Amino acid sequence: MPSTRDIRRRIKSVKNTAQITKAMQLVAAAKMKKAQDQAANGRHYAELLNKVLVNLKDNAEEGLHPFFSEGKGSKMLVLLIASDKGLCGALNTNLFKKLLSSELSEGEVDYVTIGKKAVQVINRLRRHLLADFPIKDPAKFADVRSVARFLQEKFLTGEYKKVLVVFNNFINTVTTLPTVEQILPVNPVTLGGKRDFAPEIATATATQEYTFEPSAAVVFETVLPQYVNDTVYQMVLESRASEHSSRMVAMKNATDNAKQMIKDLSLEYNKLRQASITNELLEITTAKMALE
Repeated sequence: MPSTRDIRRRIKSVKNTAQITKAMQLVAAAKMKKAQDQAANGRHYAELLNKVLVNLKDNAEEGLHPFFSEGKGSKMLVLLIASDKGLCGALNTNLFKKLLSSELSEGEVDYVTIGKKAVQVINRLRRHLLADFPIKDPAKFADVRSVARFLQEKFLTGEYKKVLVVFNNFINTVTTLPTVEQILPVNPVTLGGKRDFAPEIATATATQEYTFEPSAAVVFETVLPQYVNDTVYQMVLESRASEHSSRMVAMKNATDNAKQMIKDLSLEYNKLRQASITNELLEITTAKMALE
């Protein structure tokens, strides 16, 4: 049975831990709000870009663009987006389970990563890591654009038949969804459709008409790579929002558990202290009766 001194030490240790987790919770909450706003704002831009592309798709022959055809190679290129740090609950674990349970666990696959946790799991699984891109927080479009351009360049070589992205789709503060999304080749059927990480988007039957100069084909040639860049950027924003939300929830749960543990230890301490006082009173009473 632990002594009262041991319990006091445990209470002090748990209080120090609770202070740390509380501070981490507040920091994560501040970052979470910014990340969620950034992801929400990016969805509006993605909606407008998709509306333009839907109209372009109807006025240009999309089949001629190489982004609409699978590569001649048999390999797949996968961009894995994870967090740089831990202490965010089961966020990365669920993402890696999704990676292993999907078709990506079979066949010849090369990986491109964003996030230190992604690099660690790829090395642990002994998969071929083609490149790693460290993206600072908050994510900037200029940094992510270099990742998207790298994926496009590799796809255009014809070595890879598909380019997929594995990331955490942000639903709300307590819910994230590990998702596998194909970005190349672009599916002309679902180009204007609703994505999991975007709001409702205009379909191909949109009535709004656009005038393109010099021609729809030339504009389509220019906008389509931008569409891929923005899609990858939006996926990074969704992952960052998921990360900070999961970390805030995890730290809040840790703080609540620490407070509950302090209550339990305090109750145990009071019981031991009361038992010790009772034993001392019994000893004094017994000694007094023996002297009479």
